[in-house]
Amino acid sequence: MPEATLPDESLTAKTAAPPEGRRLHGNLGVASIVFMVVAAAAPLGVIGGVVPLGLANGNGAGFPATFIVATVILLLFSVGFTAMTPHVEEAGAFFSYVRKALGFPAGIGIAFVAIVSYVALEAGVYGLLGPAGGAIVELFGGPAIPWWAFAAAAFAVTTYLGYRNIELSSRVLAVLLTAEIAIVAILDLVIVAQGGDHGLSSGIVNPQAIFSGSLGIGLLFAIISYVGFEATAIFRDEARTPERTIPRATYVSLLLIGIFYAITSWALVSGWGDEQAIAHATDNGGTFLGDTAARYIGTVGADVITVLYFTSLFACILAFHNVASRYIFALAQKDVLPASLSAPHTKHGSPHQASLWISAVVAVSVVAAVLFDLDPAAQFYTWFAGTTTVGIVVLLIATSVAVLVFFGKDRRGYSQWRVRIAPALGLAGLLGSLGLILANLSDLVGGSSVLAWVILGVLVGAFAAGVAVGSKVGTR
Repeated sequence: MPEATLPDESLTAKTAAPPEGRRLHGNLGVASIVFMVVAAAAPLGVIGGVVPLGLANGNGAGFPATFIVATVILLLFSVGFTAMTPHVEEAGAFFSYVRKALGFPAGIGIAFVAIVSYVALEAGVYGLLGPAGGAIVELFGGPAIPWWAFAAAAFAVTTYLGYRNIELSSRVLAVLLTAEIAIVAILDLVIVAQGGDHGLSSGIVNPQAIFSGSLGIGLLFAIISYVGFEATAIFRDEARTPERTIPRATYVSLLLIGIFYAITSWALVSGWGDEQAIAHATDNGGTFLGDTAARYIGTVGADVITVLYFTSLFACILAFHNVASRYIFALAQKDVLPASLSAPHTKHGSPHQASLWISAVVAVSVVAAVLFDLDPAAQFYTWFAGTTTVGIVVLLIATSVAVLVFFGKDRRGYSQWRVRIAPALGLAGLLGSLGLILANLSDLVGGSSVLAWVILGVLVGAFAAGVAVGSKVGTR
């Protein structure tokens, strides 16, 4: 019999739960986490921005069905993800799952990819928020104001809320999210009640419509729309009974997002008629939602949506700021980053130092965009969003592999479906989605193949740097 060996003490210390003095605390329930996760997905931003793109460039009137397909893929992913949750005792989200199954260096590599992805989106969305703020001022007869002025104001509020207790952010997000969902729900109800323009669209269930145009591009835009749902696990230490709260919040968030997107996109198509909806989305994508609202709920309704579009983008920024801050906090707990970043605020219990660090990186990004005179939406947002899209799907794929490896030899009492079949099906769907995204990445970032390769290089470099750092820290 081979001689028994003891685990490496330094590596065990890095992978064990952090000491009490370096952990966050809170009392978040399912509803609070769902509000933050759904806000990160920016549902009004998706309805006003992504849906017209999907109708125009994807599979037309069949595009609403792609949200159903995307929801199924991500639900399959979540089956294994939530099964592993009770076995991951730390609030590091994806990197904790990967670390648990694939080792400390791989986990830190994935953590670096996650930070790049989330910070890129937080910074990039300021490029949408600035012009949206200017549109509100001009709507009410005010002067044209530079986009960066609104970005600076939103940045200050985000930094303040990120410094404070997470429950304050949760309450702010709850109000904003409720308002934006309510106005779109009203629009949906009015369209359906009136029977649409030429009757209610059958494209969502019509195979001929679903497979028309480019189904691949349609699925690509659908997958992009869910970025943020996966953040439930990052709030583990601040959740009430996380073993139950995190899985429930994950499923509720996914179902809420998926149902909302599918029904609303179907209603918008119905509001114009299949052919006219595609034509209008192609010619007037930027005003598609507002034009539909003006048509069915009047000018006042369209104006309300214009305002709530701005607040939806702010909610997205705040949600991703909280997620990115907690990634930094979790890495500091593992001594990958300075220990000071993992000291909670003595009064608010927040990751205040990590939050300020994220704010500093975002500030540099926005200032650079202004100094280099980048178009806030067509360049700044698009480039950063392209980075996030690839990064998040890579994170989902890595976590799916981690789940399959973790339960590979021992199902730990779960069924084959829960820990092997469903995760494998989800992984297959995610790999297909990544293939579609990579094949069309240059189109997502303004048609530049060079920029597409730069984005891939940044993500690969982040992973390699994380692995190198994780290997060094794990041997201390």
